[in-house]
Amino acid sequence: MGQIKAGNTRAGRWQRQPGPEPYHCFLPAPLPPIPPLELTESLQLAQDRATKALARLDGMAGLLPNPGLILYAYIRKEAVLSSQIEGTQSSLSDLLLHESKQAPGVPASDVKEVSNYVAAMEHGLKRLKGGFPLSLRLIGEIHAMLMKGARGGDKQPGEFRASQNWVGGTRPGNAVYVPPPPTRYCPRWVRWKNLSMASRSRRPRSSKRAWLTPNSRAFTPSSTATAASDVS
Repeated sequence: MGQIKAGNTRAGRWQRQPGPEPYHCFLPAPLPPIPPLELTESLQLAQDRATKALARLDGMAGLLPNPGLILYAYIRKEAVLSSQIEGTQSSLSDLLLHESKQAPGVPASDVKEVSNYVAAMEHGLKRLKGGFPLSLRLIGEIHAMLMKGARGGDKQPGEFRASQNWVGGTRPGNAVYVPPPPTRYCPRWVRWKNLSMASRSRRPRSSKRAWLTPNSRAFTPSSTATAASDVS
């Protein structure tokens, strides 16, 4: 069995699932971390560097006549890189050709997935800027747009999965990574959502996001080898 099983860690634990072919799934530890994250000297220095870098970026953005152009390029670059994890061959040039109604050099289905990613991200940002709270409903909306007309578009887009999925391999028993089963991950999504919306925190925003992001990916990572669609 090719699964990654590093034992119980601060990030979570592996739990054996029964069945004709038993397998192990990963259960992320509840948030916030217990015991609380201790900001050592090295972590504090890293935090300071990150804060200064963000401040420089914010300052440079204020000097631009149209900061939206940076966001435009960033969203598309992120869409291309994230979609390549799923096996798409589309490049940034292919995406821009598609948006300008020209023929890309890769299959249209690949560019469609990247285009969906852009549309989904822009929809989420627009909703948040409009005052809509970060919620499971919004995550569902984003996922529905991501899957529209793409691979897995017939697997309940916009809905939380009801069956086990996996990454790598042909089934959970020989998969590289298996996220939590449906019965275990919804409460974790709720806890993650509540923590991400918490307005009062002693931690800097960049620190909080540092452990919110990988934790969310551990719940329902997307993969072309998954058995059902994910909200991720």
